[in-house]
Amino acid sequence: MKKLRWPLLIAIIALAAISILLISQKPVSLQPGSTPVVKPAEGGIYSEGIVGKFMRLNPVLDYYNGADRDVDHLLFSGMLRIDDRGLPQADLATSWGISRDGTIYNFSLNPKAVWQDGKPVTSDDVIFTLQMMTSDDSPVPADIRDFWKQIEVIRLDEKTVQFKLPEPYAPFLDYLTFGLLPSHLLGDLSMAELIDNPFNLQPVGSGPYRLDHLITTDGQVTGAVLAAFKDYYPQGAFIDQIAVRYYPDSAAAFAAYKAGDISGIGDVTLDILPEVLKEDGLNIYTTRLPVMSMILMNLGDDQVKFFQDVNVRKALMVGLNRQGLIDTLQSGQAILADGPIFPGTWAYYDGIEHYSYDPNKAISLLREAGYTIPAAGGETRTSENGTALSFDLLVPDDPEHLALADKIKQNWAAMGVQVTLTPLAYDQLVSEHLDTRNYQAALVDLNLSQTPDPDPYPFWHQTQISSGQNYSKWDDRQASEYLEQARITTDLVERTRLYNNFQVRWSQELPALPLFYPVYTYAVSSDVHGVSIGPILEPSDRFNHITNWYLVTSRTNGAETPTPYP
Repeated sequence: MKKLRWPLLIAIIALAAISILLISQKPVSLQPGSTPVVKPAEGGIYSEGIVGKFMRLNPVLDYYNGADRDVDHLLFSGMLRIDDRGLPQADLATSWGISRDGTIYNFSLNPKAVWQDGKPVTSDDVIFTLQMMTSDDSPVPADIRDFWKQIEVIRLDEKTVQFKLPEPYAPFLDYLTFGLLPSHLLGDLSMAELIDNPFNLQPVGSGPYRLDHLITTDGQVTGAVLAAFKDYYPQGAFIDQIAVRYYPDSAAAFAAYKAGDISGIGDVTLDILPEVLKEDGLNIYTTRLPVMSMILMNLGDDQVKFFQDVNVRKALMVGLNRQGLIDTLQSGQAILADGPIFPGTWAYYDGIEHYSYDPNKAISLLREAGYTIPAAGGETRTSENGTALSFDLLVPDDPEHLALADKIKQNWAAMGVQVTLTPLAYDQLVSEHLDTRNYQAALVDLNLSQTPDPDPYPFWHQTQISSGQNYSKWDDRQASEYLEQARITTDLVERTRLYNNFQVRWSQELPALPLFYPVYTYAVSSDVHGVSIGPILEPSDRFNHITNWYLVTSRTNGAETPTPYP
C-alpha cells in the first residue's frame, strides 16, 4: 500500500490540475468575440419595379409624377427630413436657431455635405432652389409658391442661411424638406430653361445615390441604375446599386417579379395583393397613407338643419359599419379613423372618443333628437314638425367611391335615414360645391400628402368658414383658440397639449364623420435585410431608411457571405 501512495497522489494532483484547466476554459461560443459576428456590408444590387413613367429627375419638377419622386428621393436631399413620427430632423442642415418671437430662423449647413460632383453644398443652393420654386411658371403647387413668396431668404455666409417670416408660424420647419438643386450647375437658368435642360436626364444631387445611367428601350426610358454615393454625409448606403424599372401598373410589376426581372414591387395594389401574399420569399410592408376618407356635412345649411344637432351626427357615425366597409370594399387594407389628426404622429392623441358600430345606439340617439318613424308608417324618420331625415350625398364619380357610398346609404337606410347619391367628377365636386358651400353632405378624401405638420387650422378654424377650407362651416370658438395658439408656439410640448385639447373637442362635437385611412403596401424580396417603414407622407418615403438596407453580410474574421438575390 505504501508503494501506491505516491503514484496515486500524483494521479490525483494531475486530475485536479486537468479539472481546474477544463473549468477555466469556457466554451468557445461563450467567449466574447469568439463567435463571428455577422454585420451588414457593402455590396449587391437591388432592383425594384416602379409604377408610372419617367419624365424628369428634378425635385422642383416632380410634384405631379410619383415615379420621378421615387427616384429623386434617392438622388436628392433637403435641409431637413421628417422622421417616422412626423418631426423635422437634421439633413443638409445640421443645426438651427429660432428667434424668441418665432419669426427668424437661422440654419447651418453640414460642412461635410457635398454634391455628387464633389462641390460643397452651400446657402446659394438653398436660395437658388427657392427662386425656382417661387417662379410664376413653376409647376410647384400655387399654395407653396405663395407661401415662400412671403418669406425673405438671406445668405449670411457660405454655410448659413436665414429666413424671415412675416408672422410666427410653427409648422415652418416642415416646409424645408424640399430637395435642393446645385446652383453652381444651374444658377444661370430660368425656370423655362430648367424644364428641358439636360440636367434632368443627368442629375447631380446630394442624396445617398447618384445616377449611373438610364435604361432605354426603343428610344424610351424604361429604367435607371443608381450607384451608392460614397461621400454621402450622414451614412453611405450598403447596397452598391439600385436598378429601377418602370411598369404601367402593379400587375405588370408583379409579373416582372415572378419572371425574376426585379426583386421588389413599389406599389402592391388590392387587385394583386392576394397573389403577392402567396409568394414565398417576398416580404410585405404596409403603412398608413396621409389620406382620410370622410363625410362632410354642411352645418350651415338650413335645409338640413338637423346636422347642427350633435346627437344626429353621432347617430350617423355609430350607425355606419365602418369596419365592414373596410373588410368588404378595401380587402381589410385600411385603418379606422376617429379624429382629424393621423395616428402614429407626434400630435395624435389616443384619448379621444372612439366610435364603434352600434345600430341600436344610433336609433336611440335619433329618438332623443326627436326623430321617429311616423305612426302612419314609412321608412324615413321624421321630427314632430315634419322634418324628414333625408339629404343629398355628393360622391366622386368613380367605381370605388360609388361602391362605398352605396354601402353607406344602405347602413343609414336601415336606421330610417334616407340618402340620395349624386355622382360628380371630383374637381367639380370641390370647385362647384365645396368651395361655394353649395352642398348638404359629401364623401371626400382629405389628402395631406407631403404635409408633415397636422395643422388642422385650414379645415376647422372659424376664419376659414366663408372662403377657406372649413367646408363643414364648423363654428366653434374653443376649438379655434386651440388651433390659433398651436400655430404660433414653437414649444413642441405646448403644441402637443393644444392639439390634444383640439382633438378632444373635435371628437366630442364630431363636425364631420371620419371613415378610415387607406394603407400603402409594397413588397421586397426577403433577401434584402434592414427594410423598415413607419407612417409616410407619400409612397417615396419607403426609401427613408434606404441606407440601412443590405444584401451582403460580413463576419469579424473578414469573410464575406453574399446573400442570394434575383
